[in-house]
Amino acid sequence: MKTKITLLIAMLFLGFNAINAQCSQEDNINDLSIMTEYAKAKNYEAAYGPFMKLRECNPKYNRAIFTYGERILKDKIKKSSGAEKADFVRDLVKMWDERRTHFASKTPQGEFMAKSSQLQYDHRKTLNLTDSQLYDNFDNAFKTDAETFKNPKSLYTYFKLMVNLYDAKQKPAEVLFTKYDEVSEKIEAEVKHYTNLLNKFVPTGDSEEEVKLSKKDAGKVKSYTSYLKAYDQITSGMDRDLGDRANCENLVPLYERNYEENKNDGLWLQRAMNRLYTKECTDDPLFVKIVEQKNNLEPSASTAYYLGILKDKDGDSAAALTYYNQAVELETDNFEKAKILYRIAAGFKKKRSYGQARTYYQKVLVANPSYGRAHLAIAQMYASSANSCGTDNFSKRAVYWLAAREARKAGRVDPNLKKAASQNVANYMAKAPTKSEIFSKGNAGETIKIGCWIGRSVKVPNL
Repeated sequence: MKTKITLLIAMLFLGFNAINAQCSQEDNINDLSIMTEYAKAKNYEAAYGPFMKLRECNPKYNRAIFTYGERILKDKIKKSSGAEKADFVRDLVKMWDERRTHFASKTPQGEFMAKSSQLQYDHRKTLNLTDSQLYDNFDNAFKTDAETFKNPKSLYTYFKLMVNLYDAKQKPAEVLFTKYDEVSEKIEAEVKHYTNLLNKFVPTGDSEEEVKLSKKDAGKVKSYTSYLKAYDQITSGMDRDLGDRANCENLVPLYERNYEENKNDGLWLQRAMNRLYTKECTDDPLFVKIVEQKNNLEPSASTAYYLGILKDKDGDSAAALTYYNQAVELETDNFEKAKILYRIAAGFKKKRSYGQARTYYQKVLVANPSYGRAHLAIAQMYASSANSCGTDNFSKRAVYWLAAREARKAGRVDPNLKKAASQNVANYMAKAPTKSEIFSKGNAGETIKIGCWIGRSVKVPNL
């Protein structure tokens, strides 16, 4: 009996040494080198073996195991089908969990949980997952670490699943609207972040020349504008998806029903106020009640702005302007201030009070220099005033040079507006005096003063 026990211990000892031999430092170095070289060459099939060996034997050895492992497993997913594909998808999800275990400081929870949720959503048919299961994955990621859950595609998928569950009568309207607000607020925070980064590279002054950036800075600008474009697209997508589900007929009864319970909840009041305003439900008495309650509870820039809206509706323009200016003064964050100023400017533009509108659009650009839409709006006002701000046909059409100049600035400060700005410039230049007309007038190179509210000068192009 003693001999058998001794033999068993010896076998276990040998087995333990064999496992240790497989995990030797030399083997780790060799396997990491082989995996890396194959992965860099995109020979993921050959990289799979050493990757799996390292992952099973010594996952803490190097973060590259997981960095390259993601590429290797994604290749496996791409090239497989059916049950095999499902297994590889699940294994990638498992590998991201392992990465969080072994390299937590380099693996933001929200980011990687969102990646995992998105992967499962993209392969939902293969995995046979329901909208409810998928939504719970995203919801868990968002609630666990909303700060690093910032991928535009995943944020949109998260909200889209909520809409699907609402349409399937698995989620009530109030939960849908709250989720819209939560995701919108997250997107707004990211837009603010990237806008502030972009503003560091926005050219100043009236020059229409493109500013030359270093390769590094140009890369940063490209990255920031790419994110801003993506967030703009998903915001539009979310608004389309919400659509009539959040019209006044649905919103007013819901907020009316829940008002008493939430009238001392500043966040609830703010969201209700914003939603009613966005959906143009401002004529309803409920909007007035919520605005006044929010102002009594927590006076702020937004309540001052909405009080201005109410005064405008009552026909008291002077009081409205007082509230609008108060809103601007109360807001200390330039990003938020620019949004308020833009709304005020747009209101004046709609009333054709172009001089006042321009004043506020210019304030927008001081607060947020990359807000190119303000330049486009000023250009549109110039173009709309062409027939009334010149003394003869030539000077009237010369206004379009001024409009084109302003439109160019939009593309200059906001790369995402380059296409729209170019289209506007082409349209305005087509309406401006031609070379032959400049020749006939004999005023090439001269500066023309544009009258009325515009009060600007424009130089006639040299022939």
